Amino acid sequence: MTDTVENLILEHLKRFQTGQENINRKLDELIRRTSNLEAGQASVIQHLGHLAAADASQQLAADGFNARLERIERRLELTT
Repeated sequence: MTDTVENLILEHLKRFQTGQENINRKLDELIRRTSNLEAGQASVIQHLGHLAAADASQQLAADGFNARLERIERRLELTT
């Protein structure tokens, strides 16, 4: 009788261990996927920073052109 109980307990422990191994595998996979998502998000944020810098540079250039155009219009007395 005790052998049967011990075997039953061992079988349950083996099932628990198998289930725990499956959970650990899934958790490892989720950790890898989360890391990939975080890396992708960091890349997008970096790209947005580069776009903002390019936009600021273009705005400075446009402001310079506007200042030159205003000076030319003043010299030619084209402003009203």
